[in-house]
Amino acid sequence: MTINVNISSAAIDSHTPMMQQYLKIKAEHPEEIVFYRMGDFYELFFDDAKRASELLGITLTARGKSGGNPIPMCGVPYHAVEGYLAKLVKGGWSVAICEQIGDPATSKGPVERAVARIVTPGTISDEALLDERKDALLLAACGQGQHIGIAVLDMSSGRFQVLEVPSHAAFISELQRLRPAELLISEDLVIDDMPKLAGLRRLPPWEFDVDTASRGLCQHFGVQDLAGFGCDTLSQGIGAAGCLLQYVKDTQRSGLPHIRQLKHESRDDAVAMDAATRRNLELDLNLGGGIENTLASVFDRCQTTMGSRLLRRWLHRPLRKQSILSARQSGVVGLIDGYQFEPVRDTLKQIGDLERILSRVALRSARPRDLSRLQRSLATLPLLQSQLKPLDIPYLLKLSREISEFPALDDLLARAVAENPPVVLRDGGVIAEGYDTELDELRSLSSDAGEFLLAMERREREKTGLSTLKVGYNRVHGYYIEISKLQAAQAPVEYIRRQTLKNAERFITPELKTFEDKALSSKSRALAREKHLYELLLDAVNDELNELQTASQALCELDVIANLAERAVQLDLCQPEFCDAPMLNIVQGRHPVVESVLDEPFIANDLKLAEERRTLIITGPNMGGKSTYMRQTALIVLLAHIGSFVPAKAVTLSLVDQIFTRIGSSDDLAGGRSTFMVEMTETANILHNATDKSLILMDEIGRGTSTFDGLSLAWACAIDLADRVQGFTLFATHYFELTVLPESYPKAANVHLGVTEHNDHIVFLHRVEEGPANRSYGLQVAKLAGIPADVVKAAKIKLQQLENQAIGHGQLNTAGPQTDLFSSPAEEHPVIGALEDIDPDNLSPRQAHELLYALKAKLS
Repeated sequence: MTINVNISSAAIDSHTPMMQQYLKIKAEHPEEIVFYRMGDFYELFFDDAKRASELLGITLTARGKSGGNPIPMCGVPYHAVEGYLAKLVKGGWSVAICEQIGDPATSKGPVERAVARIVTPGTISDEALLDERKDALLLAACGQGQHIGIAVLDMSSGRFQVLEVPSHAAFISELQRLRPAELLISEDLVIDDMPKLAGLRRLPPWEFDVDTASRGLCQHFGVQDLAGFGCDTLSQGIGAAGCLLQYVKDTQRSGLPHIRQLKHESRDDAVAMDAATRRNLELDLNLGGGIENTLASVFDRCQTTMGSRLLRRWLHRPLRKQSILSARQSGVVGLIDGYQFEPVRDTLKQIGDLERILSRVALRSARPRDLSRLQRSLATLPLLQSQLKPLDIPYLLKLSREISEFPALDDLLARAVAENPPVVLRDGGVIAEGYDTELDELRSLSSDAGEFLLAMERREREKTGLSTLKVGYNRVHGYYIEISKLQAAQAPVEYIRRQTLKNAERFITPELKTFEDKALSSKSRALAREKHLYELLLDAVNDELNELQTASQALCELDVIANLAERAVQLDLCQPEFCDAPMLNIVQGRHPVVESVLDEPFIANDLKLAEERRTLIITGPNMGGKSTYMRQTALIVLLAHIGSFVPAKAVTLSLVDQIFTRIGSSDDLAGGRSTFMVEMTETANILHNATDKSLILMDEIGRGTSTFDGLSLAWACAIDLADRVQGFTLFATHYFELTVLPESYPKAANVHLGVTEHNDHIVFLHRVEEGPANRSYGLQVAKLAGIPADVVKAAKIKLQQLENQAIGHGQLNTAGPQTDLFSSPAEEHPVIGALEDIDPDNLSPRQAHELLYALKAKLS
């Protein structure tokens, strides 16, 4: 995103001093849009102006000339700059804020200016620029070969984490989980299928040097080495973390006291999910890119915005540590008992976004209302403690200790900050009356000005007899005595003319000038005093920053736990039970998102998987509920692994290491991949990485190609999953030939979604039943979908013709596609043994078609 000005050194000298200053600053920030402070405006020039005019919808004009051509220029008011910054940052742009740092009264030539900070998508902390329920993350990555180190920083909370991944695919998965607002990548790290991100920056490899990074990190944290953080062995991760920290220091131009530790995030502690799985399960984004009808939209009723952000992090990183999950469950149970979550949630509603408020305090960018919200939050903590301590749940008592109380700081802020302070400090009125004697005295001088001016106006009218005389004030000319044009000639001789207007003359007197000097001086001195007192308040908060950040983290966690308790009651959820033996036993499981949008009761279903039953072949018609059944299973497992209660009557499960999904179909037009190629790529990832502890959802494998190829691939994949991988697998298919797999692979079983038919109409029962389906009901589904009756009738005729031809060739398959899968010798045929015990006088349709296949194989 480099924006060039293209001005030579000789051309710079031909510009005005002000423009020369701008060009020198711009040369130092070619990749940022420079906001150059000019009085009450930030002005932009050259390509910056053109780009900003287009992005922000503001008027492009010109100022002066460069090389004989007008210089493009646009500007935005300084008091409204945040709205414009938000638009630019959202688009992935970075902005260098150039402020006046010199004194106009003493400056010779242009006032001295310098870049105060650089606002980038991943380093924002301003409230107006942030989505309150979404993290804005900065991510850095470097690597050797397939091994990649990742560092992640949430600037608005100070969370700083490092991890390493073993492959490019795992890196893409982490990008999908974290969805960073800005990404710093080493130029020598080349990754296929890298998603296009607005905030992507390529940096030279030397900025990721491990030794330099280690020294920088140790210096920042004040430690001798990084062993205490458990990160000393992560060479690539350390390189990424060092680069990231230096980048933040360069952009913020300030200390970073709120970044207190570097946490090693181990991938082994979490349930792994690839990018396709996160997308298919619609955790917090639906397939259309919206936030409606997602798992988060159903489960997020958090009382604080920081709690909502934490819940989303939990959903994207379910854990495999049973001790943590058990502790969270105990908290949910404790808050459900006696509906204790209700008063706790009422109290939490009064807590502000402490994570982000404390970060702004640490960065010295906190606004008056941040301190006001902080004070109100601290004032609620004693009540919250009184609600938690009687619960006698170790996990909740631990959170209570971490939340603590801050009576001295609460009292200080309550006395110091006005009840409803202005938005910005420069407006004054932030410090409460009675807090500081000196400030009160200075303010009284200003407040008495009104009475003094009224008294002076009455006195001067009486003395001069001029009825139009009045005393006034404006910011440009200060205090004045105004007399109409008609009476101006009668002004006393001691009146000194200050300004001539169309219909009036303005004067100043020695008395009024003396008062003006005193009043204006008191205003500026009062504002300076307020700023000094405000800085002392920030110091006082920063003195307890560590403890306050610990409290905010505990409050986040308590909010999520209380939220899960409320959801458990309102959504009729059950507490899942973890066991050591391989098992996934769900009684009356439900899909929480589908259930939330249905007007009628959701049809709940069971699922049983264990050591001896690891693969389910799921058949049934389209719209019968196969995909819903599979997705609800994954969501139940995922919710159990964040410590939540789950939508079912009862659930017993063992810990899983990964969740894989191959659901749905779509082209990757940008990557030049067809639907089938996308399907095969995702399937390959599953077959390469799934283990016997994984949950695997496979929906309609092979449908993107010809019947023979698709059936062959589905058959081979199902066998590999059932025989070699042996993970807990739900394999939905329309290839009914796969329903014979359980006869050769005893750990596989058939289930189907029930349907009833009457007068050529079908009703989906949405109930899972044991055994294979006996029909596909494709034509009936087409009729329900609105296919014209003539087309459906023609399809029936063609179907009859195909079935007759199949009977003639010994290939009848009344339940599915017309294929010739079984061409192997009879002794290798998987169903011959099963057919030996069949009563020929009582053949089911399924047995009849299997018998035909077997006879054909015999004849061959």
